[in-house]
Amino acid sequence: MLRIIGGTWRGRKLRFPASAAIRPTPDRVRETLFNWLGAATHGARCLDLFAGSGALGLEALSRGAAQVSLVEKDRRAAAAIEAVAREWQETGAEVVNADALSWLAQAAGTKPYDVVFLDPPYDSSLLSASAAALVSGKLLAADARVYVEHRGREPLPSLPDGWQNIRDGRAGEVGYHLFSI
Repeated sequence: MLRIIGGTWRGRKLRFPASAAIRPTPDRVRETLFNWLGAATHGARCLDLFAGSGALGLEALSRGAAQVSLVEKDRRAAAAIEAVAREWQETGAEVVNADALSWLAQAAGTKPYDVVFLDPPYDSSLLSASAAALVSGKLLAADARVYVEHRGREPLPSLPDGWQNIRDGRAGEVGYHLFSI
């Protein structure tokens, strides 16, 4: 069980299916991230790719994001996020049960995102591939912010040219970065 750190739903708890594949961003890291983002979340169009528990996207909505697309491959996890959005009567949440790279290919050329959360499974090569797909699909707004999470003891994989690391940190096994585009 997780809790929302700030905003309209501060203190609300959300449940998600037990799965080794779901590794929610710790509360402390989410709090730091949203402090970094500050007002950038308010009114933003956000993408929570590899949503898992949905904690990042739901936190963004709680803090004033206008719309969040939460993309999750695991059917049970996507259904749990959808149930929370319905329970909280959140109309800005779009939950998509799909493979992230396939979804990015289909979304190419649509309205770009202001804030993107990239937290793929650590033991995959999906971080580089999804970052490249965001750029090639023109899915990032001109002044977008991209949050990247990875296994902290390993270096960041290759990311697109022009991404500027503006903040970063480490908490236990979690390495996290905020990039400007």
